[in-house]
Amino acid sequence: MAIKRFEDLLVWQKAQDFSVAIYKSFSGLKDYSFKDQISRASVSISNNIAEGFDRKTNPDFIRFLYFAISSNSEVRSMLYLSERLEYQNAEKVKQLVENSNEISRMLYGLIKSMK
Repeated sequence: MAIKRFEDLLVWQKAQDFSVAIYKSFSGLKDYSFKDQISRASVSISNNIAEGFDRKTNPDFIRFLYFAISSNSEVRSMLYLSERLEYQNAEKVKQLVENSNEISRMLYGLIKSMK
């Protein structure tokens, strides 16, 4: 069965859940520029998946999946920084990094399946 809507992609669903987790984890942070940057980057993951899917060609979709991977890496980098800045504890960062890594694996797997 072919996927007809980006909403049916498990990786898109997980990226949405990840963004919600990021928003909730940093909701009380007073460093507004940090909070804004990590929040926007997290939203960009699922948005790039959606935008690429609706381009309707594999090369375009793959290009946007790489954008999603890049945004995901940006979030992961900021998560490490958030621990060093003591914005998040190590356990929370570990959990979020694991979620991020799972999304990366799924994105790379989707790209591989399309080539």
